[in-house]
Amino acid sequence: MTTDIDPKASESLPSFAGDVAARFPDIWKTYQALGEAAAAAGPLREREQRLSKTPLASGSGSEAATHSPPRRARREGIDAAALQQIPMLAITSLGWSQAMRGLAWIEDVFSATHASRRAAP
Repeated sequence: MTTDIDPKASESLPSFAGDVAARFPDIWKTYQALGEAAAAAGPLREREQRLSKTPLASGSGSEAATHSPPRRARREGIDAAALQQIPMLAITSLGWSQAMRGLAWIEDVFSATHASRRAAP
């Protein structure tokens, strides 16, 4: 089993995911390669890919997956307003509650009050 991990990719992972990537580097590298192949498979640029992956993750109901594209988008200079529009567009497809769940998850990435909102009943 190989132990070298792309430091750029693994340092951007949340702590648990980073720990798993470090423990299973071959699986992580294969997963990264799949993502790179999917990104190269069509004409969408990085910005379009980030904006497209966010509603897919939100619609799947995965909080962690919904945090990932906005986190990367933020590092790439995509502003919060562009990402916040995504759940507004999803209201008619997913419904109000699901879209608002997605908005909350997106805003987690841009908010320093992430923990305080989670602690509220």
